[in-house]
Amino acid sequence: MSETLEMLAAEEDAGKRIDKWLAEWSGLSRSRLKSLMLEGHVTVDGITADNPSAKIKPLSEYIITVPAPVVAEPEPENIPLDILYEDDQLLVVNKPAGMTVHPAVGNWSGTLVNALLHHATKGKETALSGIGGVMRPGIVHRIDKDTSGLLVVAKTDTAHQKLSKQFADHSLERAYICFTRNAPIPREGRIETRIARHPSDRKKMAVVKEPAAHIIQRWGPQDEPTHGKHAITNYKFLKGYGQQKGGSIGSPLVSKIECRLETGRTHQIRVHMAHIQCTLLGDQTYGKTGAFKTANSESELKLKAALVGFARQALHARSLGFIHPTSGEFVSFESPLPDDLHKLEAALDDL
Repeated sequence: MSETLEMLAAEEDAGKRIDKWLAEWSGLSRSRLKSLMLEGHVTVDGITADNPSAKIKPLSEYIITVPAPVVAEPEPENIPLDILYEDDQLLVVNKPAGMTVHPAVGNWSGTLVNALLHHATKGKETALSGIGGVMRPGIVHRIDKDTSGLLVVAKTDTAHQKLSKQFADHSLERAYICFTRNAPIPREGRIETRIARHPSDRKKMAVVKEPAAHIIQRWGPQDEPTHGKHAITNYKFLKGYGQQKGGSIGSPLVSKIECRLETGRTHQIRVHMAHIQCTLLGDQTYGKTGAFKTANSESELKLKAALVGFARQALHARSLGFIHPTSGEFVSFESPLPDDLHKLEAALDDL
């Protein structure tokens, strides 16, 4: 299906180049937008806009229609996998940071799915569940590209259905470790909000206000993008590093936090930690990119140095537990911190 992106230009947008302004909020590159404009897929107040260098008209409605991509089925690729467990129903894999779970725009190869297809294909048959479709065979749940850690993959449709049910009723156990700025108050708690697509930045998610009960009763599926999905994260402070300049004693500059999910929304931990002013280290989407540029305390300078070259959010899916779909037994798996996070933690110990 095609995708429609809409935005109303503000007064302060007047005079900006249309391709540059569209790129600011659409998530599309200027070269991609130029092609879409020349193909007649961009309109302003209902009139085709085909000049990338034209200037923005304030208070006008701009609509981008992105045609559905025509892509080939993913191909098996000989990519090494860190498999913690495997039987005839499922496998548990330890995904490295930097690997996308399934093919999508910008990542048509080198994904976990490409690796799984190579691992699970015997002859002409693929031993992965088909419920997720050809682009997501076996994929029951996902973690972000730059998040490391554990995933369970279904090899049969029965396993897929039973595992999906456990995700839906929140009976699985999932624990993540993250390193954040500041420390949560209180040190242990529960974050319960609604999360929806950010109103002006389609690459981000955001906490949205809980509407009145009588409005919720009238909701249908079409309301979800605006009003969001229910999201619950339970967190616990594990360790603090450094001292905030000017802060009270016991106010660490950085915290190590365990997060246990009751729901699995897009970017849930990253959004919830930012919501309580504990943005993840290395998070370029929800973090403050200018933080520590004016560092003037010893701890801040050390932290700034520790983050040089650390180009991903400090988040790791450490443990995963679920009821095996055929044996009925509860099984659990653990993944230690990967090398980059282990190195980061060692540097934090010196703050």
